[in-house]
Amino acid sequence: MQTSNPASQPFVISGSGTLGWDFVAANLAEQGDDVLVLHTGYFADSFTDCFQTYGVNATQLKAPIGDRPQLPDVEKALKEKKYKIITVTHVDTSTGVLSEVKALSDLVHRVSPETLIVVDGVCSVGSEDLQFDEWGVDAVLTASQKAIGCPAGLCIMMYSGRAIETVKNRKTSPGSYFASLKNWLPIMQNYEAKKPSYFATPPVQLIHALHTSLTQVLARPLSERFAVHREASQRVKSTINSYGLKQLASKPENQANGMTAIYLPDGVKPPEILPHLLKRGVIFAGGLHREIAAKYIRFGHMGVSVTDPARKDIDKALEALREGLGEVGYQVPS
Repeated sequence: MQTSNPASQPFVISGSGTLGWDFVAANLAEQGDDVLVLHTGYFADSFTDCFQTYGVNATQLKAPIGDRPQLPDVEKALKEKKYKIITVTHVDTSTGVLSEVKALSDLVHRVSPETLIVVDGVCSVGSEDLQFDEWGVDAVLTASQKAIGCPAGLCIMMYSGRAIETVKNRKTSPGSYFASLKNWLPIMQNYEAKKPSYFATPPVQLIHALHTSLTQVLARPLSERFAVHREASQRVKSTINSYGLKQLASKPENQANGMTAIYLPDGVKPPEILPHLLKRGVIFAGGLHREIAAKYIRFGHMGVSVTDPARKDIDKALEALREGLGEVGYQVPS
């Protein structure tokens, strides 16, 4: 997440990335607050549901499928109402849409500087550049199992000093017991000071696994890691295009570097193609966006799959897709 500010506070909690939404809704917002959720797919809907569970008024700013809300529209929304929080999904796993966090953050700081900037980075941290300090982000939530390359089960978050002060200055207690930053903050600070502390049982094995993963990630400059992900992504997307297939994110500036959402040929549905990939040892995910789930599949290319060229994972997956398409009656252009 790239922060060296001593006021920034990391949290590593037992749970999935979804728990990060609860932490945001239960701690940074209070009942009756207004928040703006930028919508690029399925996970903005879920984040909205989470806010509403805590009595927070969530307004969505939507874009067409495969696109992201445009900055002039965001500026207009921020000028029309005062929002406590704005959330953005850095990469929406359901669509493969990449949001432009730096430009968005610059806009928010200019137009509505009191609004907290929250980034859902579950599908971006470790594969996309995200500069917490430089861009002035207030909170990032992610999970252990994607580009970080650790087994699932950890909710990993970073909060700015401003966000922590927001929690401390709440008028009411956080809306959750387990997901209360007031309960977890002294625990995390004691851990960093190498002092024993307890609030809830930590997942010890996953913490060790996370340490191993982060040691590997940080063994080279992050700029190199992000460049490798960009190069692999371009190779995947170029090959997909050569197969005559289209992406949900049709504009290059909207395309994530750690995954690709691919429209299937007309008449082909995910349950028909996915077993042909599986028998070749390749797992793609089916569609997730409610409106078009039966029309596309998703290809994750992140972490060791791209940073260790000796694995040949990308080549194997692309070849399996080509052969699988042929087996369901689609002729890939030669």
